[in-house]
Amino acid sequence: MTLARQNITCQTGDMKHAFPAGVPALDFAGTLRVRRGPKTREMLDSPESLVLWFSEGGITESGIDCQETDLAEALVLREAIHQLVRARIDGESYDEKALSLVNEVARRPPPVPQLTATGRQIEATIQQALAHVARDTVTVLSGPEVPLLKECANPDCTQFYIDRSRGARREWCKMDPCGNKIKAAAYRARKRATVS
Repeated sequence: MTLARQNITCQTGDMKHAFPAGVPALDFAGTLRVRRGPKTREMLDSPESLVLWFSEGGITESGIDCQETDLAEALVLREAIHQLVRARIDGESYDEKALSLVNEVARRPPPVPQLTATGRQIEATIQQALAHVARDTVTVLSGPEVPLLKECANPDCTQFYIDRSRGARREWCKMDPCGNKIKAAAYRARKRATVS
């Protein structure tokens, strides 16, 4: 498995960030949670949270240098990725500014995996980590799974994912919490309807 196509599924209780799509580009776009709700939740609220996202996602090692300007650049890139994925799902043309930005960042050198006596180590700067995400965006939006791109059906969730389920009938980014929340609400509504 290459560095660019890691399937990130680990979600332990001690992780700050979630990776429901298992695809760096889509999970990065999802770091602004509840986009349609009255209270969006910013998961990348500090340079430290950005470094942690890259580390928990397996893109870099922890402890890389990150400044406020790097965070600002990352958030602009995230919004460009979100615009491009949203356009692809909706069958619309790409925003030229967003497209240009993603391609510009994708041209930068990527993180460098190194073999050590104890395993693999990834050497990277924030710029290289952002290049990894931009390159993954290019791969996702130009690859064979484009028809499988979806947005979670939970109205409070705006996470993108690739629906690899049988028959492409998956509706939620993850069963827990989104699928469970919607199914529980539907169950309660059916119960209320039968009582009435």
